Amino acid sequence: MLLDAGCVSGRRGEPFRLPSGWASPVYMDCRRLTAFPRIRRDLIRRAIELLRGRAALIGVECVVGCEVSGIPIAAWLAEELDLPMQIIRKRARGSERTEGPSLRGKRVLLVDDLMAAGVTKVDFIAALQGSGAEVRDVFVIFDYGTFNADEVLEALGVRTNALASWADVLAAARSSCSLDDEAQRELEHFLAGPRRWSLEHGGKGSY
Repeated sequence: MLLDAGCVSGRRGEPFRLPSGWASPVYMDCRRLTAFPRIRRDLIRRAIELLRGRAALIGVECVVGCEVSGIPIAAWLAEELDLPMQIIRKRARGSERTEGPSLRGKRVLLVDDLMAAGVTKVDFIAALQGSGAEVRDVFVIFDYGTFNADEVLEALGVRTNALASWADVLAAARSSCSLDDEAQRELEHFLAGPRRWSLEHGGKGSY
């Protein structure tokens, strides 16, 4: 579905530079999903199945969407789950980074469109925990699955829940021929050693 929606881009020559400093030959743009009602409905259904199957919704009192890309996904999830939905901002407005009632003492599900290195998720989690909220799970449509971001979050006591990774995209592309042979080969090389690939292409090689 991500391939069908045109969310996947490959680049020859100059790599994609992620905000965290890593370099990648491929880029995922989950924001395109808002334009495809059937796909987004299916993804939200699959998201709820995943979260329920992992007992990630037990005790959750609010869905919190990360500014900006996590907001529509959080809203769709909250609607289906009949839960309140709030927004956490990248920067505080006044003394608060969350919009809406206090989350102190409440267990929340943090939602974003994707995760690469996990840097922004760590910041959002710290802000929520600092406000007294309990965060045990993060949901994203897509996890790069390359820079050990899930381990970074696990150190904070937070589990990553994702529908897909670059390994899944590669498998789907092979069966559907939705990426050309050269793009598939470059993605294979990247997945074989993401840190090495990033360093060799001018990006970070370590945290």
